[in-house]
Amino acid sequence: MHRKLLSAAVAPAFTLALATAPFHVSAAPTRASATANADTTTQLPRGVVPTHYQIALTPDAATASFGAHAVVTINVAKATSTITLNAAELKFSKVTLAPAAGGAEREASVAVDNDAQTATFTFAQPIAPGMYRLAMDYTGVIGTQAVGLFSLDYPGADGKQQRALYTQFENSDARRMIPSWDEPAYKASFALDVVVPAAQMAVSNMPATKTETLPDGRKRVSFATTPKMSTYLLFFALGDFERAAAKVHGTEVGVVTRRGALPQAKFALDASQAILREYNDYFGVRYPLPKLDNVAGAGRSQFFSAMENWGAIFTFEYALLLDPAIATQHDREEIFATAAHEMAHQWFGDLVTMRWWDDLWLNEGFASWMESRTTARLHPEWNTHLGAVGVRESAMRRDAIAGTHPVVQHVETVEQANQAFDEITYSKGESVIRMLEAYVGANAWRNGVRAYMQAHAYGNTVSEDLWKQIEKAAGKPVTAIAHDFTLQPGVPLIKVGEPTCRNNATTVALTQAEFTRDRAGKAPLAWRVPVIAQIAGSKNQASTLVTGGKGAITIPGCGAVIVNAGQSGYYRTLYASADFAQLATRFASLAPIDQIGLLADSSALGLAGLQPASDVLDLVKATPAGADPAVWTRIAVLLDGVHNRYREQARGGDATRQKRFDTFAIARLAPLMAQVGWAARPGEASSVANLREELVNVLSNLGDANVIAEARRRYAALATDASAVPGPLRKTVMGVVAQHADAATWDQLHLAARNETTPLVRDQRYTLLAATEDRALAMRALQLALTDEPGLTISAGMISEVALRYPDMAFDFAIAHLAQINERVDASSRSRYLARLATGSSDAAMVDKLGAYAQANLAPSSRGDVEAASAAIKDRIQVNAARLPEIDAWLAQNAQ
Repeated sequence: MHRKLLSAAVAPAFTLALATAPFHVSAAPTRASATANADTTTQLPRGVVPTHYQIALTPDAATASFGAHAVVTINVAKATSTITLNAAELKFSKVTLAPAAGGAEREASVAVDNDAQTATFTFAQPIAPGMYRLAMDYTGVIGTQAVGLFSLDYPGADGKQQRALYTQFENSDARRMIPSWDEPAYKASFALDVVVPAAQMAVSNMPATKTETLPDGRKRVSFATTPKMSTYLLFFALGDFERAAAKVHGTEVGVVTRRGALPQAKFALDASQAILREYNDYFGVRYPLPKLDNVAGAGRSQFFSAMENWGAIFTFEYALLLDPAIATQHDREEIFATAAHEMAHQWFGDLVTMRWWDDLWLNEGFASWMESRTTARLHPEWNTHLGAVGVRESAMRRDAIAGTHPVVQHVETVEQANQAFDEITYSKGESVIRMLEAYVGANAWRNGVRAYMQAHAYGNTVSEDLWKQIEKAAGKPVTAIAHDFTLQPGVPLIKVGEPTCRNNATTVALTQAEFTRDRAGKAPLAWRVPVIAQIAGSKNQASTLVTGGKGAITIPGCGAVIVNAGQSGYYRTLYASADFAQLATRFASLAPIDQIGLLADSSALGLAGLQPASDVLDLVKATPAGADPAVWTRIAVLLDGVHNRYREQARGGDATRQKRFDTFAIARLAPLMAQVGWAARPGEASSVANLREELVNVLSNLGDANVIAEARRRYAALATDASAVPGPLRKTVMGVVAQHADAATWDQLHLAARNETTPLVRDQRYTLLAATEDRALAMRALQLALTDEPGLTISAGMISEVALRYPDMAFDFAIAHLAQINERVDASSRSRYLARLATGSSDAAMVDKLGAYAQANLAPSSRGDVEAASAAIKDRIQVNAARLPEIDAWLAQNAQ
């Protein structure tokens, strides 16, 4: 999956009972991998193994139901009278068992356990070991959220309401459409045929091999048999679709969209072709399926934006289509990155699959790293490699507070598996891989990955299988370092000693501690930390491995020392005050990646009280106007973050401090906005376009009168001049207008959203209605979200948008309407949605509210996000009280 929207609502207790069915540990002799004899966590009794599924499906979109007949070829390893598999919301009419080689059928009695999400078939006589065909007739439901088989409604090209069907099975929802051994280690092949309306297109993992017209006017479509794969990778879609395709290395690469939207998928199709060529080379194993589609769907999920179904990636439209009316350069980069992420999964996750959800990062961390690597490699003009620091920061924000967890974490329940899709799995996983690749070298890393793919194709693995291959290829002790960063939580802190220069070489002592934002005095964990350093302004680098808490490094040349040069390391760097001051004076000469890294570290360390909180403002002040646009983008984000902290204080009655900071921030950014301008210049760098968008957004948040007035002027001019706001700025300008809207303007925006017929634009307009600064209008947006008008998959996003400015109001509203919220959030997100709404609060009372909510609604094993949100709230309260006065004092001396 890609780009989780990690704010989702929680189900009532009766729903959560379904999601917290425990897994238990038992031997897994069925796995064809190096870990075949290891214990595997499971929800099912072992001894019966599926090898092939033959599924005949008849969906009825109008009645939101389906009927199905499934025949599963199974291997019974030892005599048993019962067969238990996963099933959720399925009703069985008949279940029979017959020898695979032919023979008499035996009918089973059926017992369904809704809480455990299982069905048990009991036979009058024991089943002897051997191969059998388990046949099941059953019915199920088509949902409105992205779990199992679900529908998405949207206005069609003719303005009439259309309905399309899709599946979403990760992590444990194949059981909602197929009675199955719904665990990643139970790999099998799948043959699907479907009976569907003749005018609609059906899509699955493999190409259709046969289509026949039925007497009633419908058609039966049969798809080729898949390779051996996990249940969560099976896919089916049905609708009024269009498809375009191209050939790459013998593979048909395609895009599938609703009718009329196909031109908007051209960029994604072109990107997919380039990415497939790159991956075929990098992995050393050619993509093995005959086709690879990317299927677009309207709407949104609070859990994911795209899913890596083998041969049939599903992507929500906002992450796949480029609508020229609203598309930005950032959208272009995100679409490419999303495609790169999901296509990386075709190897990391689909061809080679983690054995159990403990090692989910083998899927997501690696796909995230491949996404970033490939985007930077194939589009160097975008300068996206500078985003590595932002990825690291995303992980460290979670990893430095109580409630974090290791990259490799033990998962026991379905809900815990859902919660594993987080910043630690994705962003820390990616950052650790980047660090290890820098440590062993890119070629050695690639050789290890290739060996891993070849050794475990079509099988299941654990992290150790990868480390074994990397270590063999690199000839370095990778496993020990990898264990330190993946088997324990937390962020190392490297303290840099005073530099000593002798014989044109500089030596510094390095001490390893632990960076934590909310546990002062915590005994630090120990890491083996790869460190790269260089002299500021020099290209000569040196590297070392800090072990046992201490180390030293000697760098050619003399001068200010940059530790974590290139920013590949997953650790914070703390300099002595005099050395930091020296770097601040040399800030303009540092490489952009190190400028961004120094900004990030000084901000985080300052807020944690490890250096003055105002140090980052010294860097902001020292940044020249000609600095890389990505550096200024980072500065705008940092200033916006401090503004938000002051805004929280202003709502408590003290607006003077916020106004003083905002005046300083506007004075720093407004000249840059004047330099960048509102209109793109011919040949300008893509990073300038992204900076323009960020500056408008941040200056709007800061209340800059000029930016707000210009956005309003341009928006008003759209009524008579369609070119008044170029497409790349349209979302941004509308965002400013929505943010500062009065009631009359909000009503106009609401009318425009209601009348919009393009699903992608329509979804965006409804979300903007929730972005208002006006508290009363924000409440109207919350109330609107509970109606059917925005669409059932858009409502949760609107509430999350309100929570960015009014977390307490959004949380209280969601609690008061929990049953309705539950209908509008995919089940995979329910245990974390309310926690994510509340996480921006700075009210101590929210911690108690979260605790009461969790006690009433969540199993103890499903409270990870609540614990993390509570820790973040406590940290924010503490930081605001302790650190903002330091910034006040700096402003008093420097604001002019």
